[in-house]
Amino acid sequence: MDTAATEQAPVVIKKYANRRLYDTGTSAYITLEDLCDRVKDGKDFVVVDAKTGQDLTRQVLTQIIFEQETKGFKILPTSFLRNVIQYYDNNMQEVMQHYLEGSMKTFVTNKEQLKSMFGQTMLGKTVEKAMESSMAPLNHLEEITRQNVAMFEKAVQMFTPFGGMFSNSSAAEKDKEKAKDEGDDKKQAKI
Repeated sequence: MDTAATEQAPVVIKKYANRRLYDTGTSAYITLEDLCDRVKDGKDFVVVDAKTGQDLTRQVLTQIIFEQETKGFKILPTSFLRNVIQYYDNNMQEVMQHYLEGSMKTFVTNKEQLKSMFGQTMLGKTVEKAMESSMAPLNHLEEITRQNVAMFEKAVQMFTPFGGMFSNSSAAEKDKEKAKDEGDDKKQAKI
């Protein structure tokens, strides 16, 4: 048996009817708090019903979120929770699941990039260099925001029958401003 493949396999946690959790990797009973710490450490596991073998991982992860929210670590806004609940038993349920997963992956990627950039700024030798390099993460955030706004505008134009009309009107406004500026320049030249 390949040891590398065994190390990467998720640890199996058995959940008993009395709600106790048994870690088959360490042969010990553990708590939800222990599982929460494992998630934070990036350690993979699956939770199965000890009697039926049914996968209970999603339910246990949801329970961990509930426990964290109860302790005061409030991450999920009430409006978000209401919106998620509305998608249960909905034909868009699968789309919503993929969207949330993709959004979280993007968030984690951007978080790691920003963390890396902020870490690099602390390595600068002078305050001036640190100030210059500390603007890089902010510029990166600004660029991400610009990309998101551009993507949103394109989506709106695709689904709006008058999308093209709005982009033409802004071009017309720019032409009017340019003509006005040229007229003002001519008046200044005559004086």
